[in-house]
Amino acid sequence: MTSRTRLLLAIGLTAFSLPALAGDFRLGDIAIDHAWSRPTPPGTPVGVGYMTIHNHGDQPVTLVAGETPVAEQVSIHETRMHEGLMKMQPMPEGLTVPAGETVVLKPHSYHLMLERLERPLAEGEEVPLTLQFEGLDAMDITLDVRRMDAMPAEMDHSGH
Repeated sequence: MTSRTRLLLAIGLTAFSLPALAGDFRLGDIAIDHAWSRPTPPGTPVGVGYMTIHNHGDQPVTLVAGETPVAEQVSIHETRMHEGLMKMQPMPEGLTVPAGETVVLKPHSYHLMLERLERPLAEGEEVPLTLQFEGLDAMDITLDVRRMDAMPAEMDHSGH
């Protein structure tokens, strides 16, 4: 093996390992990155889950449920303007990610509600979360608990 071949092989292996190091998750055609949550003060009954969901397939997929050991229930919500007021509402039918598209769960938009928290979420911890997409196997990810002002710029979707 020539030194050039070894170099190209090393670059290729590094490129394939970078997404795993960045906290990305993949299940078939679904990829999730920038999964995060906010710390919660003691006594706060709810937390949130944000992430970017990429559908690399040729069929739409629908996120229908989630579960975590830190909350009794995980539900999918949308926040939007309604008659001049921000209104949050559950999405009991789930959140569809069209084929070949990306949906961002972020503040003031789509998000997961971690309801009836067992304990406060602490900055720096990783919260295990299992997502269920209709017709697919369960997908295990983790939410990085970070303050918005402590997040790298690529994770801060608050202004989008």
